[in-house]
Amino acid sequence: METPAWILVFILSITLFIFLIVGIVLLVALIRVTKEAKKIMIQGQNIAETAGDIAENVRDFTTVGGLVRYFVDNYMDSKERRASRKKASSAKRKVESETKEDKE
Repeated sequence: METPAWILVFILSITLFIFLIVGIVLLVALIRVTKEAKKIMIQGQNIAETAGDIAENVRDFTTVGGLVRYFVDNYMDSKERRASRKKASSAKRKVESETKEDKE
């Protein structure tokens, strides 16, 4: 082959080699960016779910039905606590009266 043909082959082979190296580097960078984008997407989904839960809680407290339900639940809980205290105190009194009777 003639010298100009060798020069062209040499220039083309160097150019293709450079493009190959640049392509590999860009592919690795693209894979890293894709992984980061996936992490960001998952965090965004978690934030959206949390925001939905917060919005639901706010909606429950701003509607009349939600407020009524909240107060009824608290009232029922306090009644249950009172009932359990009464049971505990009556059981304690019963035990105390039995011990007094046993002593007499």
